[in-house]
Amino acid sequence: MNRLGTAGLGLAALALLGLSPAVMAHEIKVKSDDKVLASFDIVETRITTEAGKAVFRTRVRTDAGKVKPAATGKFPGSEVYAYVWPTSLNSGDIGFDAGQGIVALAVTFHPDFDDGARGAKNRDVWHPHWVVLNEDKACPGGLKVKDIPEGAKPKLPETWPGVPLLIDSPAYPTELKGDAVEVQVPLASIGALATASFDGVTAGLRVDGNLHAPLLCVSNVFKVASGNLSLPGKVVPAR
Repeated sequence: MNRLGTAGLGLAALALLGLSPAVMAHEIKVKSDDKVLASFDIVETRITTEAGKAVFRTRVRTDAGKVKPAATGKFPGSEVYAYVWPTSLNSGDIGFDAGQGIVALAVTFHPDFDDGARGAKNRDVWHPHWVVLNEDKACPGGLKVKDIPEGAKPKLPETWPGVPLLIDSPAYPTELKGDAVEVQVPLASIGALATASFDGVTAGLRVDGNLHAPLLCVSNVFKVASGNLSLPGKVVPAR
């Protein structure tokens, strides 16, 4: 699998946090790359609005969702694979305190643990999460899902799964079929989506082996649609 260097991702994270100017396009199209595993080789990503929904859709070279992390039988050190849409949304838009970091929707698979809302089981299916990402040089990929320090009492959405991370587990309709990953998000719950900017990423994450912060790091970036996390995509109405 292709890997974006830590330094490169760190620069990209800074650009994302600062929302550097970029030429806006409706969708992001990119050439396939034989160095990237086909299931994670993004060729197009888009977010469109229709019938009161925002439809997140990423196409890969082939076999979306076919490749999954191997089960280890334990939570520490376990892996997560993800199809991710980093966005220009504020963390306050998704039910957390405002200004907490980079807001992304991620479709994930992790066979060693469950993190569904209200105790729901989800380790054996691809499923969506909202996550808040922060830069952290301790992570191989330069980013982490933001930790909740012990004793802290941040604002949390109703479907927060009870883990010490800024992560949400809404039950959005999600489908992986053929070369596409698709998630349908109700606009009524996150109105700011209608004018958001976005990018597309495929990545691997890893739970810390000692369960210390940072608990969940980006460990491997397979592909970034824009090449630099500049959020060139723009949410538009479906044609």
